Amino acid sequence: MAYIGREPQIGNYQVCDAISVVNAQAAYTMQVNSVNVIPESVNHMIVSLNGVIQNPGSSYTISSSTITFSSNLATGDSIDFIYLLGNVLDLGTPSDDTVTGAKIVDNAINSEHYTDASIDLAHLSADSVDGSKIADNAINSEHYTDGSIDTAHIADAQVTLAKLAADSVNATKIADDAISEEHLDVTSITGHTAETSIADGDLVLIHDASASALRKMTKANFVSGIGGANNLMFYVTNNGTQNISNNTLTKVTLDVEVIDTDGKFASSRYTPGEAGTYFIHGAVHSASANNGDEGSAWIYKNGAIANNITAFDIMGGAGSDNNLADIGTTVSQIIVLDDNDYIELYARQVGNGQAKILGTGGGSIRTSLFGYKLIT
Repeated sequence: MAYIGREPQIGNYQVCDAISVVNAQAAYTMQVNSVNVIPESVNHMIVSLNGVIQNPGSSYTISSSTITFSSNLATGDSIDFIYLLGNVLDLGTPSDDTVTGAKIVDNAINSEHYTDASIDLAHLSADSVDGSKIADNAINSEHYTDGSIDTAHIADAQVTLAKLAADSVNATKIADDAISEEHLDVTSITGHTAETSIADGDLVLIHDASASALRKMTKANFVSGIGGANNLMFYVTNNGTQNISNNTLTKVTLDVEVIDTDGKFASSRYTPGEAGTYFIHGAVHSASANNGDEGSAWIYKNGAIANNITAFDIMGGAGSDNNLADIGTTVSQIIVLDDNDYIELYARQVGNGQAKILGTGGGSIRTSLFGYKLIT
């Protein structure tokens, strides 16, 4: 800043050199360290003469570096000290470490007053640096804490195959029913190309359209399912003779399980537990008291007639066992079943006496029910 006249000496406190009194002299030159000094004004200094503080303006005046007392001094007078205050309206240069934060106006210090690299982490408050203060592409992986990036900070559909390590995704990371057939090629389905045979240890994936899912099976299961053995099958018969009422549809008691691959036959009833198309066949071997008696076999689904073939047998002559003669009837049906449907065998005999359903005897199975799921 430019000044008219001499630039003010801000807060420049100085004590003038000692001055020797000259008899009958009023004017003296003020010096500090033998260099002439000029006070700000007569009011910016303290003068002591003969132990008495002098009144500025009336006891003395100044002109440049000369102080002139109001009367001549005489031998024996003593100019005790002259103390120059400088510009006491300003602070001047504070002593080191004397300015505290309370003395600084809010928002008064800007970046031009910071020494380069002078702001460290200890002087930043927690959670005070946001994204707008970070340059684009400035943070790389070395600044991430291990395990600090979670799925909440990854945008949807941002992880590509290139970001996955080879052989890094296992079955536990795949949701149930998440892989459909369009995501599998020939080599991934069989483990081989179309021109290569399937080895005994290979696993094969097949598409189950009814369940909209891919199913896994071994080579043995796969081959048996193509015109081979069925994996869902039952075959049951009865152990003893069962009396039934004349001309009455009666549920046949079947208490001997010859085959039950999936353990679904119980209490003379088959519940498949797996939806599909099944072949069911029933046979009833009964005995009558009279020639001309009629017998029939019936397949029941969920407690109602599914289909039946009625077989009539007119006896040609009496047997030796109290005039008993055998009647044999069979019934077969292809039936679509849900997993919770159930199948039962019923029989009826029309005659003049009590009828009997014969059980296993003489090494022969007489009455039976069997079925299996068809591969479709």
